[in-house]
Amino acid sequence: MTMQRYLAVGMAAFSLAAGSASQAFAQTAPALERASPQERARLAPVIEAAKQEGSVSYWDAVIQPHTKDALTAAFLKRYGLPATFRVNHTLAGTATVITRVEQEIKAGQVRIDVVGSAGTAWVYGLLRAGHILPYDSPELVHYPRMVEAGVAEPGYFGVNGSYLLVPMWSEEHLKFAGRSWKDVLGAVPNGRISVGDSSKSATYLATHIGLSSVLEADFFRKLAAMKPSFLVRSEQIAGRLVTGEDLMSFSGMPTRAFQYNQKGAKLKFLLPEEGVVLLAQAMFILKAAPHPNAAKLWVDFLLSEEGQRILAGSEALVSGRSGFASPLPDYAPNIDAMKVIKIDWKGMSDSELKKARDGWIAVFGN
Repeated sequence: MTMQRYLAVGMAAFSLAAGSASQAFAQTAPALERASPQERARLAPVIEAAKQEGSVSYWDAVIQPHTKDALTAAFLKRYGLPATFRVNHTLAGTATVITRVEQEIKAGQVRIDVVGSAGTAWVYGLLRAGHILPYDSPELVHYPRMVEAGVAEPGYFGVNGSYLLVPMWSEEHLKFAGRSWKDVLGAVPNGRISVGDSSKSATYLATHIGLSSVLEADFFRKLAAMKPSFLVRSEQIAGRLVTGEDLMSFSGMPTRAFQYNQKGAKLKFLLPEEGVVLLAQAMFILKAAPHPNAAKLWVDFLLSEEGQRILAGSEALVSGRSGFASPLPDYAPNIDAMKVIKIDWKGMSDSELKKARDGWIAVFGN
């Protein structure tokens, strides 16, 4: 055997051994150990490719730093990813997330891999424009209610959790026993209530669109007459209730009530009898994502039962996963226990959204 031939055979043997070792290492990942043979065959190369990519970037408007840390630790363990793998998460307002994604797409320089957004109409617009990577997560089969509600699209995106914007107050500063959205009117002095700014936020606008279908137009004029403060960040809304700067918020987030109450606050909220708007955080991979394999794993994980337990238990998000038992039923009740106002997000046009926003500004001012 010539030296050249000897080296070629040696390199081939080394490559085969390295590949076998890599595959054996991947098999130790818990996700592979409990997978079916078919799923193992699909998942193993995705995990190996994700290791080569080395990171994943995720933007949304909900997940707090401590939740991200818990998700990251469980994510790395589930897929046997090395400690050097990075989950880069950015928390920003919904409008900021939308603006950033659109800027990156327009510039042809996409750096975000996965996006979570409750701006469902916007997400469907991205889908129609071809900016969402086709990916049918095997976890999506557990979300039939979300598909039926028109906030998840098989083959493209699922919902990693939903939140609400509802009347909220602090028992330390206000005694309130209302049952309806209408009971908010006159419940506190003028100037002591906040309202989510629909001129700046897609989620507050979504809530307004839904409420407009069950409440009369005169209701919103009366609410505007209470001279509310207009806020965007849910953390600020809750914080002002805790300090007593505001006595009530029309647009409080139960997630923030849970998080502040963990620190000793006494925030309460109402699920009005007319129903609530489910702000489902659609989660999708951008078509030009720089780390598509890591992105697929991140999507699968957040939709998994393990991921849902972390999200629901830490962020008080409502899970759309069938058969899921919420660890925080007082803050994030089972979706079947809520009266949900239905909205046709898939069929909603940009002009309809603009009309709704202009209508809100006409009542509350800009």
